[in-house]
Amino acid sequence: MRREPTARQLRLATELRRLREAAGLNSREAAALLGVSPAQITHIESGLAGVSEKRLRRLASHYACTDTEFIDALVAMATDRTRGWWEEYRGLLPTPFLDLSELEHHAAFQRHVAILYVPGLLQTEDYARSVFSSRLPELTHDEVELRIRHRMARQAIRIPYEVVLHEAALRIRVGDRVTAKAQLTQLLALSEADHITLRVIPFDLDGFAKASSTMTYVGGSVPKLDTVVRDAPHGSVFIDAEAQLNTYRTTFHKVEAVSLGPEQSREFIHKLRKEL
Repeated sequence: MRREPTARQLRLATELRRLREAAGLNSREAAALLGVSPAQITHIESGLAGVSEKRLRRLASHYACTDTEFIDALVAMATDRTRGWWEEYRGLLPTPFLDLSELEHHAAFQRHVAILYVPGLLQTEDYARSVFSSRLPELTHDEVELRIRHRMARQAIRIPYEVVLHEAALRIRVGDRVTAKAQLTQLLALSEADHITLRVIPFDLDGFAKASSTMTYVGGSVPKLDTVVRDAPHGSVFIDAEAQLNTYRTTFHKVEAVSLGPEQSREFIHKLRKEL
């Protein structure tokens, strides 16, 4: 039995519960199909217990799920024994930090809309230090440095990354002028990377209402396993309901449509940097 399932383990559990419910079966009926107790199904569907490939495929067959790519993706989640780099921070950082790292590690792509801050995957160390140092309640020096080290480690990911930045995120002085200029310089450099597409929404561009909130869209190995991450006062919230995912997919494409193109965006950032 697990004491604290990871977000990935909970997502597997959620998907198995959804398959069972779509098949019109209760946990007692599902347990009978496997020859186990109803409590075992409850533990599997709450992420407190794992499930073998054999049992998972049997469940999928009983649930009449014929999406082989989806089933294979669930099997990969169930049988993955990877101990990720983020595990060294377990017990040192809040669990949502680790769950986000795990989600990004297994992601096929990421899309991000940022309104007030440059996204963590694009931040310089000094910018990140200014962000964490402004948190309330205040963090100790060691806590700040630990969070910075974790954030810099996340930046090693090289999956396709599409970012839409509002001008506000580029102009707000999170730190001093030197920090702001260095951050814009880094954005210009990163915008040339093969895996990064960076777009800007200026203040005077029509259609800003479509980009009225920050969002991170993380692509799974199959679309059904996509996830949206939203910040909340108590930490990150993972959204995976299909209807909501469709809404966020549409939202991102609308935001992308009203933003400047990549080359125009680089010119815009370069102009802001010169003003500093």
